[in-house]
Amino acid sequence: MTMLSLAAVLAEAARRYPERVAIVDHAERISYRDLWAQSRAYAAGLRELGVGAGDTVAVLVPNVADFPRAYYGALAVGARIVPVHLLLTPQEMAYVLRDSGTDLLVAHSSQLENALAAARIAGTRVASVGPMPPGIPDAPPRLEEVAASVAPLPTYVSREAEDVAVIFYTSGTTGEPKGALLTHLNLVMNATVNVFDANEVRADDVVMGCLPLFHTFGQTVGMNGTFRLGGTLVLLARFTGEAAIDLMVREHVTVFHGVPTMYIGLLEAAAKADKLPELRICVSGGASLPVAVLERFSAVFGSTVFEGYGLSETSPTATTNQPAFGTRAGTIGHPIWGVEVEIARAEVDERIELLPTGELGEIVIRGHNVFAGYLNRPEATAEAMVDGWFRSGDLGTKDADGFITIVDRKKDLVIRGGFNVYPREVEEALARHPSVVQVAVIGVPDPVLGEEICAVVVPDPGGLTEQELIDWSREKLGKHKYPRQIRFVEALPMGPSFKVLKRELRRTFGQ
Repeated sequence: MTMLSLAAVLAEAARRYPERVAIVDHAERISYRDLWAQSRAYAAGLRELGVGAGDTVAVLVPNVADFPRAYYGALAVGARIVPVHLLLTPQEMAYVLRDSGTDLLVAHSSQLENALAAARIAGTRVASVGPMPPGIPDAPPRLEEVAASVAPLPTYVSREAEDVAVIFYTSGTTGEPKGALLTHLNLVMNATVNVFDANEVRADDVVMGCLPLFHTFGQTVGMNGTFRLGGTLVLLARFTGEAAIDLMVREHVTVFHGVPTMYIGLLEAAAKADKLPELRICVSGGASLPVAVLERFSAVFGSTVFEGYGLSETSPTATTNQPAFGTRAGTIGHPIWGVEVEIARAEVDERIELLPTGELGEIVIRGHNVFAGYLNRPEATAEAMVDGWFRSGDLGTKDADGFITIVDRKKDLVIRGGFNVYPREVEEALARHPSVVQVAVIGVPDPVLGEEICAVVVPDPGGLTEQELIDWSREKLGKHKYPRQIRFVEALPMGPSFKVLKRELRRTFGQ
């Protein structure tokens, strides 16, 4: 039996680098020693509220210091964590609380209204953290006050390496969200490999923490990775390009993790900024970064962008562009240390049939990062895990140098007049138009061709017409690929993890 707890990530950092600044949250600068002491105090408070080893604690906290305190506090008491998206409605939140069997919801005071409404529906107990606004009827117990009334835990409760540490709820692009079970081993290994093998990070790195900590990318690569290294995490609760640039300059940030919409936001803000941060490492994930955006960002900020790939079910990182192998724009690089990523025949469901180099198929993943299955969903687990491989649902290729390229989601493929059209290829072409800020391509029903290509575009203000963009794209794309329909919008619908919600676009424009 191997014992391992994700809580060790913070506990060991506090032991090795007690005086180093772990977290910058506005004016607050918290050392590793203090952050671990505060987390152990929260752990004792949780125990006082009836939470023990193997129980489930949901965490509804924005990017403030209370997130790591509550997160590592729950881990220290031996509980498993359900991070809750801040953008969910009370009904959606109640579904997550019920489905996960949450014993206690820890909610930041800024989220209390939704938390209490969700808890009433789900029949779940609530504790609050953060400054309590006055006049809340039936205010729940404050975790800080409960923690202050008892002695902190001396150390964390040990767990088995294969015990579940975190349950991530997938976005639910198909049906209801499912709880992906991530073990202590999954998450310790992913944080470790991200910082020590994938990138050339340094102990004095200052990392921008603007990705939501409730999301797997911000949590594992951002927070846990930084703490594993002993670096400093600078928190930003609400991302805008301007706020991020100001904060990065002020705190001398050297590492930026973001999703494509954040890179686009930083580029827009850079045009108006007096000074830009000196970034050594930039990591992009969560969705495909258009090559045009990557090139513009590298030129403006003078920094290499390492694009990676992963899913909630893979802890999340599966592949990334890495200095050891060189970078190649438009690819997701190579598998991380200890993980295998191959291309399998997409149309064969019941077994994994690996394809030769260069052929298009489904990306499949095997290694220490692959989850322990979906909570209470054996059929969904059996569909996703075949012959020891996790089926990603993404289509891609692997070239002779081992670089992997994502072509598209299996379910986003558009079949126009019998021809397969991959929206990502069309999006990459349109993203190069100087007046296109952001674009998403979908298939819409067509009585003759079955599906037609529709580009939903956020344009620069300045009078781009639909016909101009159609004519421009016609020169860049094959006859069966260029969009015949353009729809201009002010913003694309985003999910909690900043992915474009194509199902919403299909609902709006596919009628």
